[in-house]
Amino acid sequence: MRKLQTFLLAIIAAVLLAGCFAPALAANRVYLRSGSDLVCDHQKNIDGRIRLYLTPAEDNYLDVAAADILREESVPSVPATPESGMPQMNSSLKNYAAPRPMDLSILLHQAGAEHHLDPDLLASVVRAESGGHARVVSYAGARGLMQLMPATAADLGVHDSFAPEQNIAGGTTYLDALLMYYHEDLALALAAYNAGPAAVARYHGIPPYPATRRYVASVIHDYNQRKLREARQQHAFHSSASAIASVVTHP
Repeated sequence: MRKLQTFLLAIIAAVLLAGCFAPALAANRVYLRSGSDLVCDHQKNIDGRIRLYLTPAEDNYLDVAAADILREESVPSVPATPESGMPQMNSSLKNYAAPRPMDLSILLHQAGAEHHLDPDLLASVVRAESGGHARVVSYAGARGLMQLMPATAADLGVHDSFAPEQNIAGGTTYLDALLMYYHEDLALALAAYNAGPAAVARYHGIPPYPATRRYVASVIHDYNQRKLREARQQHAFHSSASAIASVVTHP
């Protein structure tokens, strides 16, 4: 436990330092139908699809259908990530396609098995954090599927936050550590994942931030819905199997 506390305190310090020294930039927040949102520098219409550029250099972008954009709003000031903490934005970055649902499911099952976490829980976190987009960058600089901050990613040994397998492995390790730290209290662990352990400690519980409270409620609701669907599918399967067995036994 002492080693785990040291690990979390190091992450808290890194996050706080990153927040203190981040300059402000003008940007535009885009809300997507998937439930995620991101802040982009500018955008273009490319062959009928909207290309959202996450940096001025246009090496980091996300293509979405126009219908997937629910609304947009200007962001007066955006904490920018220090340049030294940014990955190399070269031409190879655009080759990081969002993982297909089957590939993403495999990655979540692998990470869940390694840390004894339910893949459905990880899927709900991915949905709330990034909507399944591998190259999303938040207004605060968090990157990838489970939205790792650069300092957190570095502490977790994640060298490339835009690589889905690395990002999910790191995010799952962090969530597992938080669940252990908060004695398997899922709400507190999710609040710390979203707002940081320092905020949870400051308010002795889930911080009174509307965004964090919505985040915790959203992840838990989505997770519960996944388990309900799974239970219904299992019930339907067993009912069908019983009906078939009955027909075979009593033609």
